[in-house]
Amino acid sequence: MRYIKDIANPIFRIGLYVWNGKYILKIEAGLYEQTYKISEMDVTSEEDVLSLLDEPFLKRVADRFRQMHEDFTESMIRHDLDF
Repeated sequence: MRYIKDIANPIFRIGLYVWNGKYILKIEAGLYEQTYKISEMDVTSEEDVLSLLDEPFLKRVADRFRQMHEDFTESMIRHDLDF
């Protein structure tokens, strides 16, 4: 996987990569990560990929991170594990 660049964001760490004919957006928040793969055949440029990071999409990403944290926390509690 080849690193292209970081994308500035006040909430998430976002990295853009290229691998195996795909752009890869890696979005991180704390312990959690979401990865989105976009075929190079579906976009005309890196700028098209960056345009996907609009406000509605990033709001859904934040919602998903909250749900991931809730799911993980509930599992830890069910198994009586501390974190």
